[in-house]
Amino acid sequence: MAVAVRPLTRAAVAALLCVAALTSAEAAAKPGRSASASGAGQARQVRQAAVPARVPVQAPPRVKVDAQGDLVPDVRAEAAIIYNPATNKVLWEERAFDQRSIASITKVMTALCFLEDAPDLARQALVTAADIRGASVTHLRASEKVTLQNLLYLMLIASDNAAARVIARTSPYGGAGFVVRMNQKASELGLASTSYADPSGLMPQNVSSAYDMARLISYAADDAMIASIMRTEAYSFRTDKRSVTIHSTNQLLRSSGVDVRGGKTGFIAQAGYCLATLLHLPDIDQTVAVVVLGARSNSGRFSETRNLLNWIASKAQSFMGGQHEQ
Repeated sequence: MAVAVRPLTRAAVAALLCVAALTSAEAAAKPGRSASASGAGQARQVRQAAVPARVPVQAPPRVKVDAQGDLVPDVRAEAAIIYNPATNKVLWEERAFDQRSIASITKVMTALCFLEDAPDLARQALVTAADIRGASVTHLRASEKVTLQNLLYLMLIASDNAAARVIARTSPYGGAGFVVRMNQKASELGLASTSYADPSGLMPQNVSSAYDMARLISYAADDAMIASIMRTEAYSFRTDKRSVTIHSTNQLLRSSGVDVRGGKTGFIAQAGYCLATLLHLPDIDQTVAVVVLGARSNSGRFSETRNLLNWIASKAQSFMGGQHEQ
């Protein structure tokens, strides 16, 4: 999809093309790694996803020339989008309407469906062996009790899969009924490319598009509690047996110069490294949703997002007033 971008000065074009050329040379010298893996490779990727990534702070936008001769973002992820929730306009996209696995970005919908029934967040839930079996990422142990509030924090901050399962299982819908409600909610929100198979995102059948996830993260961040949790970098609590401290999987919260209003990471081998986030542009006091799906590495999803943020920030004064409508 072509985006109408106002012409830049000759000096600006030359500078950006120089950056693009240098970036292309680096890419040629250091080929990217595939996001797919099996066996021990998948296990290594899961461990790597928990390692803090170094995110460039003031890197210039990485750009390329599109078919229309415009300078646009150069992304290495499978799909990406910049979306203005205030106007419902797509500012830029690449394969943003393709349906793909979304991994743990699924948990955004899990949180929305969980909170819509106004649960008693002080109520304790018992963790079962089935909840943690095959959970891949969890801080929970079988036979301990955890409040619903702490389960919500675990799910959105640490992307805890067992926490998502407990939330669904103990809901008024039950485990299977909760997934039905997730799909109903997606339909109500007009997320046409979105379908859920489980509440955690471990199943590759949880699918959506970058466009749908940009709209969803924008909607979810309007919920004060969800937004507050998604902006929390570290959190400590107690189960009935022990103390637990968790840290956010969203490395942008530890990156200076980025004002995160909401966000959720995701990774499974079939999805690659994913990130849906809502970011504030201080120069014009507006927010944009930036979604990257199928990045090649844990650090890649954050650097890709930062690249898109830098690109739209460089055009904020003129571009946000003349968005492209999809």
